[in-house]
Order: sequence, then structure tokens, then C-alpha cells
Amino acid sequence: MNLSEIHRVYFIGIGGIGMSALARYFKANGKEVAGYDKTPTEITDSLMSIGIDVHFKDDEILIPANFSNTSGTLVVYTPAVPKDHKELEYFISNGYIVKKRAEVLGIITRGTYCLAVAGTHGKTTTSSILAHILAESGVEVTAFLGGIAENFDSNLVLKGNEVTVVEADEFDRSFLHLSPDVACITSMDADHLDIYGNEEMLKGSFEAFAKCVKVGGRLFVHKGLPLEGVTYGIEDNSDYCIKNIKIENGTYLFDLVTPTTTLTGVKFSKPGQHNLLNALVAFAMAEQTGTPTGRLARALGSFKGVKRRFSYHICTENLVYIDDYAHHPTEINALYQAVTEMHPNKRIVAIFQPHLFSRTRDFMEAFAESLSQFDKVILLDIYPARELPIPGVTSNELLALVKATDKKLVRKEDLLEELVSERFEVVVSIGAGDIGEEVMKIKQLLELYVN
Repeated sequence: MNLSEIHRVYFIGIGGIGMSALARYFKANGKEVAGYDKTPTEITDSLMSIGIDVHFKDDEILIPANFSNTSGTLVVYTPAVPKDHKELEYFISNGYIVKKRAEVLGIITRGTYCLAVAGTHGKTTTSSILAHILAESGVEVTAFLGGIAENFDSNLVLKGNEVTVVEADEFDRSFLHLSPDVACITSMDADHLDIYGNEEMLKGSFEAFAKCVKVGGRLFVHKGLPLEGVTYGIEDNSDYCIKNIKIENGTYLFDLVTPTTTLTGVKFSKPGQHNLLNALVAFAMAEQTGTPTGRLARALGSFKGVKRRFSYHICTENLVYIDDYAHHPTEINALYQAVTEMHPNKRIVAIFQPHLFSRTRDFMEAFAESLSQFDKVILLDIYPARELPIPGVTSNELLALVKATDKKLVRKEDLLEELVSERFEVVVSIGAGDIGEEVMKIKQLLELYVN
């Protein structure tokens, strides 16, 4: 498929974070863009504000008339869309060019120097750091991100076409459509078992992705993963390593050791050792572009973060409110480590909304163990996303396994009322579902208690 011959692009699931970045990309490149999504959101509002036609009912009649021409029209869909989706069936049966999002990313990046970030955790933060330090260092970069990077206030970076940065998504084996020049694998923890069936199949998919790196390219792997590649880690003998970590005024100071040099006094402000690892591998990947290491290291200090990734909404001496996208036990453990490191000896209230019935089922005991670290757990009902309920898999069942003595199951609509009677020091809202829509309400309530 030659993108120069494509004049119109229609998205099914246009409100998804990855899909919306592609929609913005095509709009910026002069294509006519439209699409469908299930519900209106801030993302769909922002797409409509730049002239993209979006509707919210699955009905082929609502497809704009200009898209009736199969020639020069590309249809992009997310694998989360059900196979019986009426509009998707219409496009397939009428001979349109229909591609998954990952296939289109593969086509866009094929003629560029591609940096791809893979792993069950850390993809969005790592790729956002990578895009930031490249752009800040003067590299012409386009980046497709899985979150809203605060430095750009967007999930799309358009600073030139020399280098592309993409998230290599393991869901539905999407990352096998990519052929990166440089890639990293941050982690291979079991996840998406509704797709893979078991952990070994998931690991096999990452091994296949490692082979997608171009001949002569470079693969970075977190030290300890069972893969061949350039290693990175903290306080160990990795090829790229962070050493001598200090914390001053909520900012990390450390030495960054590469195979050829040591950079001292490097600064990075996002809490948690998992974020230090993300920063390290982003630096290592960026170095492969030939950009001076000193420039890249300085740029790490100005990275602001990604919305809903350890995002401070209140940070005072007496009250802290943090929101985070964590939706896997490993991510919750990393979040807890970061919170306690930055705010030691504080009482931490965790508000958690589980994401997917299948993930809750597959990691029920691990979720309970990770949540049990907090002083109080407020548990919301499971956010179903693309799934139907699974008998016996409920938040109530999860709550029973949580060992924290102070715990409670609360309906989302009753959350604010529950918080009114709470004693606050540190509050953390956690989850990948629609809990993000409650953040501003929680913040406004907590601000009443700041003084």
C-alpha cells in the first residue's frame, strides 16, 4: 500500500489513545479523516475540534459520503473492535483497504529510522521520554505515543521525519508488524492471557518481536530477561547502568554509565526505580541516532511525564494526591515503591478500579498481594472494557483476599461520599478504566482539606 495514493482515512475506534494519534498524523498530512467510537470522550472532542468527523453509533449510514469511494480510502481498526461490528463488516464486504492500526504503523515507519519500545510495562513512559529527549536535542522526530506526554500535551509528536518512535504493542501480537532499527524490551510479565492463553506463549511472542529488529540494528533488554541484547539496569554490571542514586527535593541525581563513558550528576524527576529504568533505556536508544550523549542526558532533566502515569494533582506537606494508570500487579508494586520512596512514613489510601474480568481472574491473588501493601484500600467494581462478565470474578472476591485491615468495596458513584469521611495524608487513584474521569472530582474534594 502506497500512502501517497491514500486520500481519505476512516478509523473504527478513533477515540483510542493509539488510534487518535494516527488520526492526528493523517490529518496533519492533508488526508481527510473521520471515524467511529463507542462514546464521546475528551479525546474525541479534541479530534472534532481540529475538523475530524466523529460519530458514536455503529451505523454505515453515518459514514461520511466522501468515504463511499473505495479507491484512495484506507480503513483502520483496532483489534478491540468486535468482529460483528456493522461498519467494519461494511468496509470489508465492499472491497475497501482495511488494516489494523499496527499494520499502518509498520507502513508509516518503514522508510524511517524506527525506534520501537516493547514490554508489558513502561512502553508509554519510555517512548514519551525517548521522543522528548530526541526533540529537545534537535533531532527531527515523529512519535506515536500511548498517552498524553505533558511536554507536548499530545500523543503525537511531529518534529520531522528523520526518526520515528513507536510503542510496540504485544496485544494481539501487533508488534510483529514492525521492523525497527532499534528496539527495547522492558519486561515480559504475564498479561493479555485472554489472547495468549499462557505466559510461555506471551514470551514466545516477545522472542519473535526481537527477531523483527533489522539486520545490523540493536536490541536493548532489561537485565535478567531471557533474551540476547544490550543490557540495562540499576546498580549492576549492565552495559548501560544507573549508579550512585540520590534524591534531592523530589528529584533523582545519579551517574549514567555507558559502554564508553560515565555521565555524572544526571537529573530525572519522575519517581520510582521503574521510571529510572525507563529513562535509562530511552537514553540508550536515543544514543543510537548519533545524538551527543551530554545533550540527551541534560534533556532527561526536563521531562515532565505522561498524564495518568504517577501524576501529582496535589503535593503539599500535609496532603498528596497522585493518579496512576497501573492495571497489573507488577505496576501497582512499582507505584507503591515510588510513593513510599518519595513520601515515607505517610498513611496511603489506594483507590483501585480493576480493568478487565479476565485480567482480574488471571491475577486475582497477585492483585490482592500488591494492594495489601497500602494502609487503606477502596475498591471499585471491575471495568469491563471489551469483555462480558465472568461468573465468580468480582471486586468483592478480590477484596476478600486483600489483607489490609482497612478495606471497602464502593460503587464509583458513591466514591466522593466515601472520601468525605476519610483521613488523608497520601491518596492514590489507580486503574486503566474510567476512573480517570473521577480525578478532577477527587482533586476538588481533597483541595478542601489542604489547609
